[in-house]
Amino acid sequence: MNDSVSTRVSSAEEIVTHLTEAVHDHRMQPGMKLSEDEVGEIFGVSRTVVRQALRSMAHEGLVSLERNRGAYVAKPTIKEAREVFEARALLEPKTARAAAERATSADIARLEDHIAREHAALAGDEAGLALRLSGEFHCDIARIADQKTIEAFVCQLVSRSSLVIALYWRRRNALCESHAHHALLDAFRRQDADSAEELMKGHLLDLVSQLDLREQPATNVSLRDVLTR
Repeated sequence: MNDSVSTRVSSAEEIVTHLTEAVHDHRMQPGMKLSEDEVGEIFGVSRTVVRQALRSMAHEGLVSLERNRGAYVAKPTIKEAREVFEARALLEPKTARAAAERATSADIARLEDHIAREHAALAGDEAGLALRLSGEFHCDIARIADQKTIEAFVCQLVSRSSLVIALYWRRRNALCESHAHHALLDAFRRQDADSAEELMKGHLLDLVSQLDLREQPATNVSLRDVLTR
């Protein structure tokens, strides 16, 4: 993100977009304070607009609003980290089954493009972008399944997963293993619902196995540096 983009926006929605990208790209770490004055100064907007953006992010679970202390990037506990992936394990295998039964050629093409962009991000050493794209791949599967309520839950859980991974991932260069997404895509092409369900179960178990569920040391980086990088 360059200075011209990050220092002038016109709405709370744009601030949400920039801050969310920074979280998903692991530039803004869990627990980082989001001062209304500082965010407003960086983006060139009033505190009212900033407050609206932070409330929106709190609703999505990406920001914690603490009375008399302000706003912070949400910092899931170890217990919450486990619960996030347990919830995904309950929802996503069945969603993958439904997606395999419904996927059209256009859906397949979109997922293929998604994987290609993940590979490009990894090749360009953009691990945060690759992680964000990986999460969007999972949201797309829920969209293909045509289960609107579950899609909303899955996308919220994916956002929480990004925070979990930012804190507890022990093999950051692995991200969502490319072979797992390719295998799911192949199952969708074949409309093999049984395989899609089992592959998603295994994929999520593999992700959990890469979490180091111990407390991690805090990093010291300024909000301005994060948002004007």
